[in-house]
Amino acid sequence: MASTHKDPVLVVLELTGANDYLNTIVPYSNSLYWDNRPRVNISEDQLLVIDDEVAFRSDTEPLKEIYDKGNIAIIHGIGFDNSPRSHFRAMDIWHTCEPNSIGIDGWLGKVLRDLDPGGENVLKGVNLGQGLPRALTMRGVPVTSVNHLPSYGVLSSNPGIASEQERAELLESFARMYAPAIGTGPTMEYLGQAGRDALRGADIIRVAPESYSSNVEYADNPLARRLRDVAQVHLAGLGTQVFYTSHGPFDTHFDQGGSHTQIWIEVSAAISDFFADLREHDAADEVVMMVFSEFGRRVRDNGTGTDHGAAGVAFAIGDRVNGGMYGTYPSLKPEDLTQGDLAPNYDFRGFYSTLVDKWLGLDPVPIVGGNFEQMSFV
Repeated sequence: MASTHKDPVLVVLELTGANDYLNTIVPYSNSLYWDNRPRVNISEDQLLVIDDEVAFRSDTEPLKEIYDKGNIAIIHGIGFDNSPRSHFRAMDIWHTCEPNSIGIDGWLGKVLRDLDPGGENVLKGVNLGQGLPRALTMRGVPVTSVNHLPSYGVLSSNPGIASEQERAELLESFARMYAPAIGTGPTMEYLGQAGRDALRGADIIRVAPESYSSNVEYADNPLARRLRDVAQVHLAGLGTQVFYTSHGPFDTHFDQGGSHTQIWIEVSAAISDFFADLREHDAADEVVMMVFSEFGRRVRDNGTGTDHGAAGVAFAIGDRVNGGMYGTYPSLKPEDLTQGDLAPNYDFRGFYSTLVDKWLGLDPVPIVGGNFEQMSFV
């Protein structure tokens, strides 16, 4: 299944729990920022200045270095109207592109359907983490989900299995367990097919660590390990074009100073190491990473943290990205806020459309459900 053709690859990093936009890309020159954040702010000596208006926080120095090289696009004010301030509903909207109803199919499930209409490659889409994000789910679209790549692979390392023939027989037994689900209704059929696809994916993806070596030393945290797994699968040439992973929690209602700092240290270093790894293997040109969170947080702090808000920030990262700032930072003026929150001014489906159209080369309209403003970051 190895391929030498360099198809475009999209890596999706979800910042779960609602990342604080104001303390990630800091509007330090705006007095309203300091008025609203008397306790939960990024002090002036902890800023990495971008221009006369905004700055990165100092613990994202690896990202600032990538930005200075022109390889990060900052997408301001992203979100959707009438933000529900609910993690579950907001993520459901981001995952299905259905802000006004309960969606069924994930937007990346539709992407995978269009990339591989016959569902021939069970590794066309790979999730690194527990469970399966709704963004990747669609009936008839196979997706492989891996929690820990080095130990992944059905029965691949069981010491009680003496031969490949014995292993093959046991795998066939598992496959027969799923077979009765076929033809017993949409839900059971979906689960049955997903199980059979998982067996196929497990058997193939277990080869990825065997051929991988790197001089990059990733940190010892879940995100770093998962991005290293992404690199391993990508470099194995298994035809994967969509990777998904997440990191968190960014739900900083209290003790935001400590937790937000630590989590951005992890995110920044992991992303930097990931792209350094790809460059070492001459494999960075075909990869773009998108980073998003379900919404931002309130403008005014609550004394020790911040509560659920509306508009947020997203990023596109990669050697093929036209770096810089896109869109406009939402106004902090009281009369411009929506229920005390930054008002979104860029529909997230435009962000998706840009990546689907200009990066993956697909028609975005049936995937995101309409025509939305695209940007020129790719």
